[in-house]
Amino acid sequence: MTDLVTATEAALEGELPGARGELSHGVLHALRDPAGAPLPDPGAAERADPFGDDLQLALYVSYELHYRGFAGVDPAWEWDPGLLALRAAMERRFLDALRGRVAGHPDVYEALDELLVEPVDGTGVSYFLRDEGRLRHLREYAAMRSLYHLKEADPHAWVIPRLHGRAKAAFVAVEFDEFGGGRAERVHARLFAGLMTDLGLDPSYGRYLDAAPAEMLANVNLMSLLGLHRAHRGALVGHFATVEVTSSPGSRRLAEAMRRTGAGPAAEHFYAEHVTADAVHEQIVRRDVIGGLLADEPSLASDVAFGIAATTCLEDLLGDRLMAAWRNGSTSLRKPL
Repeated sequence: MTDLVTATEAALEGELPGARGELSHGVLHALRDPAGAPLPDPGAAERADPFGDDLQLALYVSYELHYRGFAGVDPAWEWDPGLLALRAAMERRFLDALRGRVAGHPDVYEALDELLVEPVDGTGVSYFLRDEGRLRHLREYAAMRSLYHLKEADPHAWVIPRLHGRAKAAFVAVEFDEFGGGRAERVHARLFAGLMTDLGLDPSYGRYLDAAPAEMLANVNLMSLLGLHRAHRGALVGHFATVEVTSSPGSRRLAEAMRRTGAGPAAEHFYAEHVTADAVHEQIVRRDVIGGLLADEPSLASDVAFGIAATTCLEDLLGDRLMAAWRNGSTSLRKPL
């Protein structure tokens, strides 16, 4: 496994995916064309489904230029004015639609408390995988989640320069754990590559982008959108808090699913690692990250609440897609593994 992961890490860039519509075709064609094909007009973003495959893929590709980029794509595209203008139009479309779906909570801490309430008879994805899921379901889930977990914690790191004092110190303490506490072999992205290897998946960066549905792209895009804009720092903290608060119980169920199905030691270890670590992180996030941020900037409370609500909304949309497909006996991916 070590040799495979090392080889994977050596191939730092991903491969460009196939297009899914007018917007994504235009963006991908421009990135592939050394002569500089024209980008779609920003008005095309207003005609696109804000939660659909086309806009979400175009947005994902434009954000990925700020991470590892794509093989054969000129790094100068990262700050191309035309692409940034198009991206801004797509962001507005996406954010406006999200704000139309969710309402922020009047009390941030009550919103966090609600996340901690575990239903007696849970019916979500992690419950299904724990109780009924087969290896094929776990493989689909891991392939989809690899879009985030192979760069785990990177989108949240954008907010660090936008915080200060107690909030920054606590945020960095949590991120330090996500990045392996200074040990490369314990970086969570690398642990997830080991999980994928156990499940017989290809842990190459971005390998399953073509297979991932819009609902998964939207979840990753939300992190990038919030992280790349200082104005949305409060919402990104809300997103970060939601992930940390809900991670421990969900990870426990997923670790049990990996154990029950015999997925492999690395597969089980990835989620077992998150059970204890994220239980501790939840307290730090509540007390020091959110507490410190709102002590310094109380006006950001509504933004934090929006981040919580938006994250929950998109995770619910993803969960609905997975459960509808799995209950129907079909794949949740755009193409089967």
